[in-house]
Amino acid sequence: MSTRIDAWVWSVRLFKTRSAAAEACRAGHVKLNDATVKPAQAVSVGDTVRAWVNHREYVYEVTALVSKRVGAPVARQCYIDHSPPPPSKELLSSIPQRDRGAGRPTKKERRETDRLRGRA
Repeated sequence: MSTRIDAWVWSVRLFKTRSAAAEACRAGHVKLNDATVKPAQAVSVGDTVRAWVNHREYVYEVTALVSKRVGAPVARQCYIDHSPPPPSKELLSSIPQRDRGAGRPTKKERRETDRLRGRA
């Protein structure tokens, strides 16, 4: 038995809607066994699913197939979580934030951002 990848990531609550899951697959944010997949790709037990959701990477090993959305406790039994830990609160607070509607960053602000991200 197999299930579509977009239905599976929606069922285990990685995405709020199935259409959002399908759109993420089309955009390349969901990978199956380190390969970019289309929404109709079949997923089976033992596969590794990588998803980029809300600026964070999730790595799940499939242990059970579900095609209908299930509750959170049941969803946790359908995968083994191999995701890296989320970034610390100190790191998130150290990232400079621009006021909404402040316009385009100045050249000085772009240099500071590049230096912070290690691109300089």
